Amino acid sequence: MARVLIVSSFVASGHVGLSASGAVLQALGHDVTGLPTVVLSNHLGWPQAAGGPLPVDQLRDMARALRANGLLEGHDAVLIGYLPSPDHVAFAADLVAEMRAMDPAPRIVVDPILGDAPGGLYVPEAVARAVRERLVPLADTLTPNHFELGWLTGRALPDLTATLQAAGPLAPEVLVTSPPLGAEATGLLAVRGRRSALFRTLRRGGVPHGVGDAFAAMVAAGMAPGEALGRLDALVLCSIGAPHLAIATAAPRWVAAPAIGPDSQV
Repeated sequence: MARVLIVSSFVASGHVGLSASGAVLQALGHDVTGLPTVVLSNHLGWPQAAGGPLPVDQLRDMARALRANGLLEGHDAVLIGYLPSPDHVAFAADLVAEMRAMDPAPRIVVDPILGDAPGGLYVPEAVARAVRERLVPLADTLTPNHFELGWLTGRALPDLTATLQAAGPLAPEVLVTSPPLGAEATGLLAVRGRRSALFRTLRRGGVPHGVGDAFAAMVAAGMAPGEALGRLDALVLCSIGAPHLAIATAAPRWVAAPAIGPDSQV
């Protein structure tokens, strides 16, 4: 069992952000500590939504209480997800630095939730810059999608070769979701130092929000890339056309799904 601290958004209904990553980890038998950066009724794709960012001072107070109670110690990983403002980025960076000083230090997984193609950034550019400057250098593992990798590196990434070259220097391990594989396929490009592997799955329509959060959670729990992708693909198949990811109702199917092997070495 892993113990994972998650800093991300929370929705009362549905599975995105902490509400996806926490539920996935618990379905897999892991322990979760959650610090919500945003609290919403539901994700913003619904006609109505209520709630908003949690004040940074309140987050710092929550972290202070966890620290005083001895509840920050003993985490195997820290997963940083959605951050709504530069001040929230600063809070996350400070928390990561504190956790890194512990013995043993947890693994730091940064999911840079900035935007996607074709819409571009869906956070203010000041937030994206803060993530690039403050959090990316702290990551042991980085999980950007293809658009986010291009934004973080300031490079056009028209093919796998360019994507690989951009990913390598960013962090010890970079797991690029939705690499450029054409209209019919998607998957994962895993880069660790000079080693890389490509994992391929079918591109599917009608998939609910929260897939990236679910994948980052599996990685934070210590799953190998192909193992996480195999479970994620099974979860996606169980969730097509549903309003939310079927994390709980389909758990017997996706939790036991086999790993996906590498398609090729890049």
